[in-house]
Amino acid sequence: MSELWGHFIGVIIVLMILTFIAIWFWAWRPRHKKQFRQLASLPMNDMEADEVNHTPERKS
Repeated sequence: MSELWGHFIGVIIVLMILTFIAIWFWAWRPRHKKQFRQLASLPMNDMEADEVNHTPERKS
């Protein structure tokens, strides 16, 4: 393996780390809080909707 290859891999790793930090920073911005709370409560909302829409079967 050559020195150039090692420098290339090093640059790629630094770019990946910076990309990760940028995505982390973007995701944790305060303006996303409301949307993340809504997305986190989706599974519970589905259960409530099933209970509301559920009609008991009538026995004849």
